Amino acid sequence: MVKELGSLDVRGKRVLLRCDLNVPLKDDGNGKRVITDDGRIRASLPTINALLDGGATLIITAHLGRPKGERKPELSLAPIAERLGSLLNRSVAFAHDTVGPEADSAVAALKSGDVLLLENVRYEAAETSKDENERKKFASKLASYADVYVGDGFGAVHRKHASVFEAAELLPHAAGTLVAAEVDVLRKLTESPQRPYGVVLGGAKVSDKIGVITNLLDKVNMLAIGGGMVFTFLAAQGKEIGTSLVEHESIPLVKELLSRAEKLGVRVLLPTDIVVAPSFANESPTTVNADSIPKDQMGLDIGPESARAFAQAIKECKTVFWNGPMGVFEFSNFAAGTKVVAQALTEVSGLSVVGGGDSAAAVRALGFSDSQFGYISTGGGASLEYLEGKELPGLTALR
Repeated sequence: MVKELGSLDVRGKRVLLRCDLNVPLKDDGNGKRVITDDGRIRASLPTINALLDGGATLIITAHLGRPKGERKPELSLAPIAERLGSLLNRSVAFAHDTVGPEADSAVAALKSGDVLLLENVRYEAAETSKDENERKKFASKLASYADVYVGDGFGAVHRKHASVFEAAELLPHAAGTLVAAEVDVLRKLTESPQRPYGVVLGGAKVSDKIGVITNLLDKVNMLAIGGGMVFTFLAAQGKEIGTSLVEHESIPLVKELLSRAEKLGVRVLLPTDIVVAPSFANESPTTVNADSIPKDQMGLDIGPESARAFAQAIKECKTVFWNGPMGVFEFSNFAAGTKVVAQALTEVSGLSVVGGGDSAAAVRALGFSDSQFGYISTGGGASLEYLEGKELPGLTALR
């Protein structure tokens, strides 16, 4: 169990708060980077407000993208500081470095109850270094800014990074409300799910989800497969998949999983129809039988018949975990499968969990609100690794 926020006395103290503010941005056409989905920022607000209400002064550290130790202007947290200030309705100071002179000055200037956001922690190569001593040295500098540490960046807890692991070990620490909530939901999915229990997986690569399928197969009643990963399943059954995405090296393992599912009595749903196109573009959609995808076509979404079947199976469940879109939802011609599945999750009478990453972005892009689902995770990769049964460094550090 992680230490909960209430176990810390933060009044009059400086808190180093690790958040997950890794939000999608785009250029607005005038050279300004704008946030397209602020879900992760909003998810951080309860912990931030709880700490401020408790009398803390906040030094927030977070990452954006993968700058790999380089200062990349397009991955600056400056737009996030602006949005965070707007959501909090208060000033949020911003340091243009993480542990350099400007950060030192900004920390020194903090008054009681202030909020400071440090620049992208991954601008520092030591944050993600494989050298433990480098990470510890960097973490020591971060920790020197504060009296206590709170870990609330669930989307990064599967990484053994300095701001996630080593910094937590150097200070009195606790998990933020977001991390505590995420862990609570994931424990329900792995330890005590209401039945029937269904898992819906999509996304591009089957190799990303093999671990989850392997670990959950003896726990679920229904498994539905869509997205680009489905073509490896269809290929494993000897079906023609045209020019669709496929991972040939995963076919033997997929065959084993299908055989194991049959022995366990797990209902596996694969699409019976597919929406195809001659190229990866938002044009020329055609629905074909999953048994006969033309050799010059690629599958970009599950078909309407499959979407209805998936939806019906989902609505019969009391617990559903979904990770990965059913098709290329960014293209309007290939978004229907994902939208139908998302709608079905809103009608589940028990617990419906949207497993972060592209799935969370998809439901918002398709017009759904967070409140329509039982829970929307902020960490796709972290959620998957937890469900695989892996030890997550960021949670280990918060025990």
